[in-house]
Amino acid sequence: MSKVCLVIGAGDATGGAVARRFAREGYTVCATRRTLDKLEPLLAQIRKDGGVAHGFGSDARKEDDVIALVEHIEATLGPIEVMVFNIGANSPNSILTETARRYTKMWEMACLAGFLTGREVAKRMVSREDLAVSGKAHKGTIIFTGASASLRGSAHFAGFSGGKMALRSLAQSMARELGPMGIHVAHTIIDGAIDTEFIRTQFPQRYALKDEGGILNPDHIADAYWMLHQQPRDAWTHELDLRPYMEKF
Repeated sequence: MSKVCLVIGAGDATGGAVARRFAREGYTVCATRRTLDKLEPLLAQIRKDGGVAHGFGSDARKEDDVIALVEHIEATLGPIEVMVFNIGANSPNSILTETARRYTKMWEMACLAGFLTGREVAKRMVSREDLAVSGKAHKGTIIFTGASASLRGSAHFAGFSGGKMALRSLAQSMARELGPMGIHVAHTIIDGAIDTEFIRTQFPQRYALKDEGGILNPDHIADAYWMLHQQPRDAWTHELDLRPYMEKF
């Protein structure tokens, strides 16, 4: 069985670009979204380019679904060598009108889902005794996608920042525990607008900066993720921030 890259939240921007990047490197890509139909264009493109891709409609907030997904992949497709958690959960709202239901949902998407998928994949990675015996201490890579909200809570982003800050803390804890076991856990901070249809239609002035390198290219984000996976274990990066050169921080 071939090595697998599992992308949780393979959307039209970062997640899809990461899936395509690892497919080009020979990985069997397993991509998830809550709605399987939305994955079809990505899967078709990877296959057209000569890669191998499988799509799964999955809600990463549901423990039983996550366990079943990881077990199925490991049993039928191959060992998960890379897991990228890329669920966004960004839904701005005033704290004066925010509801407990919305706040809880954002935390579930941004953090709980990361915990569930990270835990299940880590269980498999640490059990790779064959790698330990052969002296290959790098048993796998887990990357969590963060945002500006991982570092600061801006007005109208209480729910999003709460979830993303919790995800960052989760990544730090996992890195400290799993690093000595040979698992590279990394957290990225994507600080800036990304080249997406949403930015193009909702923020045309910002999108106009694309030709000047003023918004993030998803393919370049994916290149950074590949670099993280390729790092030698004597120089692992835990946190990597990516932003356009003109972005304030």
